[in-house]
Amino acid sequence: MEQIIVIGAGFAGLWSAIAAARKLEELSVDTDRAMVTVINRDTWHSIRVRNYESELDQIRVPLELLLPPVGIVLKVGDVTGIDTKDRSVLVRTSTGVEKVEYSRLIIASGSRVCLPNLPGIEQHTFNIDTYSSAEKLDIHLKSLLVEPPSVGRDTVLVIGAGLTGIELACELPNRLREMGMIAPNVLLVDRSAHIGSDMGEEARQVIVEALQNIGVKTRTNINAATFDNSGVTLTDGTRIDAQTVVWCGGVTASPLAKVLERNLDHLGRLPVDRFMRLENSEEMYAAGDIATAMVDDRNSSVMSCQHARPMGRFAGNNAVASLFGQGQIPLEIPWYSTCLDLGSEGAVQTQGWERSVLLSGAEAKNVKQTINCVRIYPPVTGDRAQLLKAAEPIVQAPPTE
Repeated sequence: MEQIIVIGAGFAGLWSAIAAARKLEELSVDTDRAMVTVINRDTWHSIRVRNYESELDQIRVPLELLLPPVGIVLKVGDVTGIDTKDRSVLVRTSTGVEKVEYSRLIIASGSRVCLPNLPGIEQHTFNIDTYSSAEKLDIHLKSLLVEPPSVGRDTVLVIGAGLTGIELACELPNRLREMGMIAPNVLLVDRSAHIGSDMGEEARQVIVEALQNIGVKTRTNINAATFDNSGVTLTDGTRIDAQTVVWCGGVTASPLAKVLERNLDHLGRLPVDRFMRLENSEEMYAAGDIATAMVDDRNSSVMSCQHARPMGRFAGNNAVASLFGQGQIPLEIPWYSTCLDLGSEGAVQTQGWERSVLLSGAEAKNVKQTINCVRIYPPVTGDRAQLLKAAEPIVQAPPTE
């Protein structure tokens, strides 16, 4: 029995697994000859990019709707080790530690929020890295209403003005008012000189104007020094009183990458080739946020579902193809687009790596909602043919209105 093991069930992991199942069917490989197993920490496929939203009910999909229809086995647990010599992984489950052997291994364990080594940051900040952390923030915000109004109670400090921080900050004012907070004070700060520093000047102008219209205050060129239960002290000694501090200061690749003792990039990612294969390995592939691959002649993949999903589809296809002596398909993504939610001010969509503005306002919001609510969701009908079709190793066209 050939074992194709996929670590993770996020955007890259889910599509790696279904693409592997699709390739097995295409090659007419019987279930007694090969099996696909997903190892994941829970029983959900999380639409992680929606964690900034106020309604969390629809941002997880049960894996039971996605894996059994295509013959994929789910093992719930955490991978704690990888032994490349005997081709096995160690999995910590609720009943103990198991060794699972593989013929092909696809590592798609994603990324996690990057917390710097600052006093009090783990104890006194929130984040929206996972569903549970987003839920924890939501519960906390609602609990504030039992307290009398004050500067600290009514201030939400968002640290990190990248895409995640901007989207959360734009969502918060209306969200807090709908909860019953009369005069919420949302402050978005960053250590760089600009809000949305990676978005390009044209898009930054749209973002700054939207933040002003929504009522989000901003500060740049600041650095936090310490955190406590009532706020943050900056490196210059000034104080920001806030009972809610949300850290959105970037992500780093899953620490599982370090287990392999490979040369990692500055984000802790595993370099892979155009087939999603690790260097000098015939058995191991990686996809999504834990991997970095060239997507065209000049640019490498970014940590986003935009790249994780096709990386997964190609990794799953190629892992099975290599196992059965078939040709592999190189990944090439000839376009790049970013669509940033700006709350009640709509959104801004950019095109190209230079991120020139394509759409803004309500038109861009339509694109964003289509991406968030339709495009990045797997079919949930339980239809085998529909799921396998969605895992075809192709690159979708850019998102449009």
